[in-house]
Amino acid sequence: MVRIKEIILKTRIFYYLYLILKGANKSPRYPTKPILTNAVLKTKQEYKNALNQVKSLGLIPHIELAKNWDSLSALSIILKLTNKNASILDGGGELYSVILPWLFLYGFRDLTCINLAFKKKINRGPIVYEYGDITNTKFRNNSFDAITCLSVIEHGVDLEEYFKEMSRILKPGGMLITSTDYWSTPIDTKNQVAYAVLIHIFTTDQVLEAINIAIKYGLTLINDIALECKDKAVEWKCLKFTFIYFTLRKERILSTC
Repeated sequence: MVRIKEIILKTRIFYYLYLILKGANKSPRYPTKPILTNAVLKTKQEYKNALNQVKSLGLIPHIELAKNWDSLSALSIILKLTNKNASILDGGGELYSVILPWLFLYGFRDLTCINLAFKKKINRGPIVYEYGDITNTKFRNNSFDAITCLSVIEHGVDLEEYFKEMSRILKPGGMLITSTDYWSTPIDTKNQVAYAVLIHIFTTDQVLEAINIAIKYGLTLINDIALECKDKAVEWKCLKFTFIYFTLRKERILSTC
């Protein structure tokens, strides 16, 4: 039965019908509210508002309610700053991630997701899910117009190699949208482990350090970023923190020498 489902969902029209049956609108509305390219999740109400907007647009919400906040922001940024012919990569995404299915509903067709957890290639309509390491991919230079990496870098990712690789595979002018767990000051994670590595919650200083690493590889913030926190709006594994996302643009082609 699982094999039959995989074969059926490879077909674009059947995957589209599958999403409709799950509750998506045939023609989802476009976001109209102004979307920041960099932001900190300030309150629980903000992600509840994002969830309500996702539903009002006619999209299928993320199963983790707070993840509708950064996923909706990433969607809005891509819809605003690219077009339907854009090549999009979701780095570290899962089959349950929503950003690529959402973009499919808006007419995007060049959609790829990589994750170390994928043991074989899986197709959902035009979306390809396959094994891949965001610090060392198989893709050619200048392959993608936009890359999303949502709630991934906190799981033991080498930031130097991450930004270097993302810059390599982004087209000049392409965007990298990164979100992560965040709080302005250090939080004691009690040595808890997730995905086989210690849980890490980025601090303000560490986010600024990450952005400085990105700059070394020709990636710069699209707009200024405000790093102030208000409430610990997210709770996971008995830890309380919040989310942050920031959008970088590839400004130049780096020398390979």
